[in-house]
Amino acid sequence: MAAVVESVSSSGEHTFSKPVRGSIRLLAGLGVEGDAHLGTTVKHRSRVAVDPTQPNLRQVHLMHAELLEEVALAGFAVAPGQMGENITTRGIDLLGLSRGTVLGFGRARVEVTGLRNPCAQIDGFSQGLLKQMVYRDEQGGLVRRAGVMGVVLAGGLVEPGMAVTVAEPAGAHVPLERV
Repeated sequence: MAAVVESVSSSGEHTFSKPVRGSIRLLAGLGVEGDAHLGTTVKHRSRVAVDPTQPNLRQVHLMHAELLEEVALAGFAVAPGQMGENITTRGIDLLGLSRGTVLGFGRARVEVTGLRNPCAQIDGFSQGLLKQMVYRDEQGGLVRRAGVMGVVLAGGLVEPGMAVTVAEPAGAHVPLERV
C-alpha cells in the first residue's frame, strides 16, 4: 500500500484538537501557515516557559491513521486532528522511522526530529487514552506512540490524498527520542 496523506489540520490557537482543513501550507523553516506552533523558536507553552529561545523542533506534528484505528479497538473514538496533529498519514510506520528521515508531500519536505511526548492533556480529551499513548514495555522501556514531530525543509501545499515519500538518512538507524 502506498503511503498517503489521510487528513490535514491546523489551529491558530493553542488548543488540544485542531480542525480538519481541506489543505495546509507548510512554510520552510517555520511550520504550518497560521498554526499556533509556527516559528523558528519553540511555541509549546511549557517549553517557552523554560527557554523561549530553543529551536522549534516541533513545527509539524504527524500521526498515523492506523494508531487511531488501534485505539478505537480499545474503545476510544479519536478522529484526525483531535490529538493535535497537523498531518495524519496512512501506510507509514512513523514511530519506526530514523531521526532525520525526510517525508515528501509534493514539493514540501519535512525532516522528522523525534517523538511527541504525550502529556496529561490526552486524558482531558478522553479519560484513559494517555495509557494508550505512553506505557512501559515488557523490558521496562518507555513507549511513546502519540506521533512524531518535524521541521519544514521545503514549503508547499499538503492535502488529503497526496502521496508521501520517505527518504531515510544515510548510515545507521537512529531511533526517535522525544523532542
